[in-house]
Amino acid sequence: MSNDYEDSLSIDALNDRIAILEDNIRQLIEQAAAASGEQNESRIADRINQQNEELDRLIKIRESRQKK
Repeated sequence: MSNDYEDSLSIDALNDRIAILEDNIRQLIEQAAAASGEQNESRIADRINQQNEELDRLIKIRESRQKK
């Protein structure tokens, strides 16, 4: 997803995407706890990191808009 698209989202849409990401991260953590095997754990850890990066980016966009 491009930054231009994220920059055009409303606060409500940002909040919805943030909630989805938070739920995705929660589910991935549950999967990681149940996963067996180094390959599965590594794949899930990579996905959690990716989701956290996107979450951080969206939170920053939301915070910058709320300051205006």
